[in-house]
Amino acid sequence: MRVTRRRSLGLIAGTAAANLVAPGQARAQTARELVIITYPGKLSEPHRWLADQLEARHAGLKIRLVPSDSQDVVAQIKAAQGFSPFDAMPNDEPPHLIGVQEGYLEKRRDAALKNLGAVYPDLLAKSQGFGVPATYSLVGIAYNNSMIKTPPTSWADLWKPEYKGKIGIARTSSNLGLATLAIAAKSFGGSEDALDVGWDRLKALEPKAARSPAILTQLLEREEIAIAPLWNNNTAAAAEKGLPIRFVMPRPGAIAILSFFAGLAKTRHPELIDAWLDGILSPAYQARAAAAPYFFGPTVRGVSVPDAAKPYTPSTPDGVLALQTIDWTKIVPQRGQLVDRFDRTFAT
Repeated sequence: MRVTRRRSLGLIAGTAAANLVAPGQARAQTARELVIITYPGKLSEPHRWLADQLEARHAGLKIRLVPSDSQDVVAQIKAAQGFSPFDAMPNDEPPHLIGVQEGYLEKRRDAALKNLGAVYPDLLAKSQGFGVPATYSLVGIAYNNSMIKTPPTSWADLWKPEYKGKIGIARTSSNLGLATLAIAAKSFGGSEDALDVGWDRLKALEPKAARSPAILTQLLEREEIAIAPLWNNNTAAAAEKGLPIRFVMPRPGAIAILSFFAGLAKTRHPELIDAWLDGILSPAYQARAAAAPYFFGPTVRGVSVPDAAKPYTPSTPDGVLALQTIDWTKIVPQRGQLVDRFDRTFAT
């Protein structure tokens, strides 16, 4: 799912750094350029497709996509004098909430978005009026079926004795790690307000801790672990390599984590950002992002999930409504403390 979530960022750090110094220079060459933050690697392809569509419809418009980590972008936005060097960016729920609080995201202009009415209302409400819910990714259970013959069916199954010591978990610096902690708490009577039970249950797993979801995926591929809470996208990418990796949407529901796309405050082209956000909500974009190899969940009604994506994404409205969510407003304020506690509890 998203800028903070895709773990290949280190592979493109040099390219991203080079791109990030150019927005001011490029703006001097044309007043019709949008500089839009995107995901790294192949995950940027749906954004490039949408950019091509908008360039064809708006004479003289150039859309430049910059793959980058959100923290790099935020630092530059805060350091900029006057207008932001970027016009729009995607964020998962936690950094989106921070952007709303810190004031560098632009309020959404609902009247300009003709596709807004098709968005699932519960997902739209989570935007708090800033940007649009672009896609979602799922945290479910990935397992290596050469090591596990009876797959889990519920979150509680992770605590079966036969899995003890064979489970991997991600560090809480990632949204995956935070979601895993919340799952552990909520599966045993806790909540986002009562995470201590989650810490106790995670320790009972005797897990192998990984610093990122990418490393967690590698541990699963190398059979250093047999099972792990993992993103549907990471699992799908591993399975597409021909590896014996499978994905489960466990009871009472996989965890959906939204990715929002929002304009940045003081953009020079608010009307073009409206067109971009409306394009993100278009059925054509949503269907493209839902397809292989991206497997992003659609946030608008009436979009068919392709067959290849059905093992990784709900394919019916009822399936979408069954997804679980996390109250990130309770998690985000304590994120630093949770990372510190994870590092004290599990050596990474």
